[in-house]
Amino acid sequence: MLLLTCPCCGVSAEETEFHPGGEAHLKRSGPGSDDAAFRDYLFARKNPRGVHFERWRHAFGCGKWFHAARCTATLEVFGTYAAQTAAPPAHVLEAIRARRPDWISEWEQDR
Repeated sequence: MLLLTCPCCGVSAEETEFHPGGEAHLKRSGPGSDDAAFRDYLFARKNPRGVHFERWRHAFGCGKWFHAARCTATLEVFGTYAAQTAAPPAHVLEAIRARRPDWISEWEQDR
């Protein structure tokens, strides 16, 4: 069972109080995009074994959306943060790196 903390209201609860919303930090395609980009936006999702960034909604609480970093293999939650954040905050990346020293985020690969 996942234990998540809503960053909006501060409530920590089991995953049954929240609703999953899929992969976080998706690049949305605009009206001028081609069919392949729109298809990928709708259907192509990462499904990694390991660290993954997801959207969650505090369904039985404040009702707000947020992002969570967790491991899909161990169900370990590294941190949660506001949904308006374009990339994971430094404290979440540091928490992941502390438990997974060899892990490199896609945001660091682009640097």
